[in-house]
Amino acid sequence: MSTLKRKAAADAAANAKKAKQGNIMSFFGGPKANTPGKNGTTAPVPVFEPAVKFDKNKWAATLDPEQRKLLQLEIDTLHESWLALLRDELVSKEFLDLKRFLARELGAGKTVFPPMEDVYSWSRHTPFSTVKVVILGQDPYHNHNQAHGLAFSVRPPTPAPPSLKNMYKALQNDFPTFTPPPNRGGLLTPWAERGVLMLNTCLTVRIHEANSHANRGWERFTQRVIDLVAARRARGVVFMAWGTPAGKRVLKVDGGRHLVLKSVHPSPLSASRGFFTCGHFKEANEWLAGRYGEEGRVDWALGGEGASVLGKGKQEEEAAEKKQQLEAVEKKQAEEKEEKGGEHAAEKKKDEEDESVSVEETAVTNKENTQKEKEREGGEAGEEKTAAGTSDAADGEENVEPESREA
Repeated sequence: MSTLKRKAAADAAANAKKAKQGNIMSFFGGPKANTPGKNGTTAPVPVFEPAVKFDKNKWAATLDPEQRKLLQLEIDTLHESWLALLRDELVSKEFLDLKRFLARELGAGKTVFPPMEDVYSWSRHTPFSTVKVVILGQDPYHNHNQAHGLAFSVRPPTPAPPSLKNMYKALQNDFPTFTPPPNRGGLLTPWAERGVLMLNTCLTVRIHEANSHANRGWERFTQRVIDLVAARRARGVVFMAWGTPAGKRVLKVDGGRHLVLKSVHPSPLSASRGFFTCGHFKEANEWLAGRYGEEGRVDWALGGEGASVLGKGKQEEEAAEKKQQLEAVEKKQAEEKEEKGGEHAAEKKKDEEDESVSVEETAVTNKENTQKEKEREGGEAGEEKTAAGTSDAADGEENVEPESREA
């Protein structure tokens, strides 16, 4: 009977899980129908299976007293998105043995870095669903005021260590506008909050003793983190593996689904052998833009508020070019309209001038005609007067008596 109940419960859980899969969330939100390939063709976007809703308190209640005591740090400080995926690993014999070892170290008065509350800070700064890029480190920094749970990162006022300075140089080669943080800083939490998971191979170390916590169980745990990202971030992320040890950790990562970038380590001992010009930061952004669009890129800037290394992406450049073309067309139309308006105004002015001239000419002509008419009328009157005088003279001659003519 109990077997049947367990089976029924398992079936119900499986059905619930299948139902949840219908509400798929992509890397940045709603899924895209197709993803462009390198040759311009499109390929189906792999389905991302989100984690089943996780009840931390309910899970913690299943732990026995020793497990709960050993795993209290994970319960309190590991982000729930990661806890949901790693809960089976946490109760494995290997991990519990690791926690017993750490308890002995701390019980013996050993100083361990990073501070316990920061061991899992990578999980809180970069929840599982936000991962775009994974940068793999090796051992935490083992001096005071250095390690705080993010590979390569240090908190102020500690200056950037040599490896991180070399990372800055590589960034400047990829993005000439990149500027290192002020005051020689090395805090990389802005990257973590933008989706860059900075994960060391070992998550703790004894003060001043490099690799002192190696081969105690951290390697298995962090490999599980890498494997989960590779398996569950189905639309793809970028893995940056610098140095031979890091390269070995990504051997099983599917290079068709993800982008795997390998180079020598940024340490001063090896950086000159190709790290400065590896181009990983720029290549990562180009790949992310092709996979997720321009919004998928990582802004690698660390220079303060308002700083950014992201210039205009391809889509933004195309939009800006179209806008310029539209503005050019509108400007040309405005100029043509203005030119036509000027021509019309000139024609109108000419017509007005011609009309004015015509009016003036008409007035002059009328005046001349009037003058001529007056002159003509005056001439006719003079002729009539002259004719009248001649007629009177003739009449006078006719009235003279003959005697008078003879005398």
